[in-house]
Amino acid sequence: MKKLIVLFVALEFAVSISAQNNKEVKVTEKAKVSFAKHYPDVKNVKWLKEGKDEFEAEFKQNGTAISVVIDAEGNVKETEIEISKAELPKGVEEFVTRNHKGWSITEAAKIVDARGNVIFEAQISKDKLNKDLMFTKEGKPIAKKK
Repeated sequence: MKKLIVLFVALEFAVSISAQNNKEVKVTEKAKVSFAKHYPDVKNVKWLKEGKDEFEAEFKQNGTAISVVIDAEGNVKETEIEISKAELPKGVEEFVTRNHKGWSITEAAKIVDARGNVIFEAQISKDKLNKDLMFTKEGKPIAKKK
């Protein structure tokens, strides 16, 4: 009987932890409608809360990871598309080699804001540490805002 009680308590604990880790994000109807309008064929979407009044939809389209930030009113604020390192602007790899010795580019993305402005992100890694560096479409580094 004691084993059964211990098993029941352990199972209840595991379910409780799982529920806490999988909290469903309450996405506004306007954001959902906007997403469906822009990406009508996408079915598997993971929604995350992004800031106070924004949501991030993460999904794959044709094998490419994409994330879209949409505000509560349904306005697309930013789209981030996974790209290969070779698609980064000329000069990015040289900048990393010159200014971040021992670091390597592990991921790359193209980010387009609501106005159509494009920037590039290079995630660099060294000894299990990661940093994100931002670049203009000309390959010039963008200083992080403080």
